[in-house]
Amino acid sequence: VIYESHPTKVRYDIEYGYVVICSGTGDYNIIYDCDKPELILGSISYDLLYKNQYSEVTLANNEIINWNINGTDDEDFKLGIDASVECDSYLVSDLNGNNALTLQEIKTQYPNLVDQYCNKQVVNNTAYIDPDNPTIKSMAQSIYDQASTNNAFLLAKEIFIWLKENTAYDTHIENNNVQPASTTYQCKTGDCDDLSFLYISLCRSLDIPARFIRGILAEESSTVSHAWAEVFVGGNIEDSGWLPVECAGSASKVETEVHQNFGVEGAEHLRLYTDDGSNESMNLSISGPKVYYDVGLDVDMTAFIEIENYEILKSEELSVIENYRSYS
Repeated sequence: VIYESHPTKVRYDIEYGYVVICSGTGDYNIIYDCDKPELILGSISYDLLYKNQYSEVTLANNEIINWNINGTDDEDFKLGIDASVECDSYLVSDLNGNNALTLQEIKTQYPNLVDQYCNKQVVNNTAYIDPDNPTIKSMAQSIYDQASTNNAFLLAKEIFIWLKENTAYDTHIENNNVQPASTTYQCKTGDCDDLSFLYISLCRSLDIPARFIRGILAEESSTVSHAWAEVFVGGNIEDSGWLPVECAGSASKVETEVHQNFGVEGAEHLRLYTDDGSNESMNLSISGPKVYYDVGLDVDMTAFIEIENYEILKSEELSVIENYRSYS
C-alpha cells in the first residue's frame, strides 16, 4: 500500500509563549514556566523572547525556562521562546513487533518504568490518567483476551485499534478543561489530550508503561498546541523502546490510522513536555502562567504560536509492504 506523499523533513522558525499586558496602577508578579523544544530526529536552536528575570530549571524531569517577574504599573511582556527547527519524520518500520518485549519481560527487565508509568495521575482529586478505573480496566482486559498475545507492541497496537474503532476526535468548546479518562471512555469523544489520556490509561491497565507528550503541530497553514502518547514496548525498538502514538488522527480507515499514526511521529510534531508519570507532572502540564496583582491593575494574558519561513526539505511516500513500512 502506498499512501499520499507528505513532508518527511521540514524547517521553520517558530515563536511560542504568552503575551502579558499590565495596565493601570499597582504591583504585579508574573510566574510562567515555558518548556524548551525537543525532537526525536532533527536539530533545534533557540533564544528567549524576554531575557530578564528568568532562570533555567528542571521540573518533573523537563527542562524549563522560568520567568518570575515583579513590576509596577503599565508594562507589556512577550514571554516565550524563538526557535529555528529542522525536523525529520520518525517511524518504527516493523509492524509485527518482532523486536518488542512481552509484558512479563518488561516487568522483569524494567521494573522502575512499570512503577513510574503504570499508575494513575491525579490533580485536585481528579484522576486524568486512571488505569485502576473498573470500566477502563475491564475493557483493557477484554482487548488482552481477544488479542491472545503477550507482546507489548501488538497489545499496544490492539488498544490503538480499539481506540480508533470506538472513539472520535471532537473538541469541547464550551468547556476547555481536559477530560479525565473515565469521562472520555463514557462519552467516546474527546480532543487530543482526552484521547491520549484514555489510551494511556488502557495501556497502563495491562502494565504497559505509557506517558503523554505535549507539544505543537507545526504546519504552514495551521500551527496549534497538541498532545499525543508514547508506550514502552522494549529496548530493541529504535527510540530506546518508546513508541510514539498519535491518538487524535482522523483517517477514514483504521488500517490507515495504524500505518500512519501508530509508531510514527511526523515532521510536524514539535515536542515541548514529556510526562514523568507523577501527579506533579500532570499538574504542571495542565496549568498555565500565574499572575498576582493589586486592585487597580488590569492584566490580559494571551497564548501565541507564530511560525515563519516554513520550508519542505524532503517529501516522500509512506509505503507499507507485509507489515513493514518505509519512506521512499
